[in-house]
Amino acid sequence: MPRVLIIGASRGIGLGLVERHLADGWEVHATTRDGSAPGGHDDVTVYRLDVTDDGELAAMIATLAEPLDRIIHNAGINRGSRDEITRVNADAPITVIQALLDAHLLVPDGAIAIMTSQMGARRGRTGSLGDYGDSKAALNDEFRRRADRWRQSGAIALVMHPGWVRTDMGGSGASIGVTESADGVAAVLDDLDPSQHGQFLTWDGRIHPW
Repeated sequence: MPRVLIIGASRGIGLGLVERHLADGWEVHATTRDGSAPGGHDDVTVYRLDVTDDGELAAMIATLAEPLDRIIHNAGINRGSRDEITRVNADAPITVIQALLDAHLLVPDGAIAIMTSQMGARRGRTGSLGDYGDSKAALNDEFRRRADRWRQSGAIALVMHPGWVRTDMGGSGASIGVTESADGVAAVLDDLDPSQHGQFLTWDGRIHPW
């Protein structure tokens, strides 16, 4: 049974990804900030994790017993101070993934997907797109700096725009639902091959400009 870790799984896209992987027969490991089971699913191994808390990250890593086939970093915020948004959206995904790789918790050619946003694309940008967009741009920049090193560690890693999704963050007027986004992300990862390492992809498999 393949094993996936979904970071930031309490609701929205993260919860959708939990449910999609359960339906596909995966052994699901997931993190929530309060340690509660996402969606009440008692067949999920849950870890309490604030992605900015080094102690909670170390505790999760110490508990994970076997390497994972897939890691999806979904945690993010769009409200708070600029510093908080940067720490959660730009810094934490890199720190968390690097720590998991350093602990050898990904199988060879295992998949890593970090949820970013089309708002983080720098192509055609003039000025700031606000704290959220700037944080995602910073995440994309750091991912590109690390991509070669992560491939040498055996990962097939990418950043993904999950779409404009009807969640608490995306709002009720967003263009797609949680199920469509989660199913699309999972389908892209199901078909992932090493040639796609380092790319910026959308939930429906298109290459997004940086």
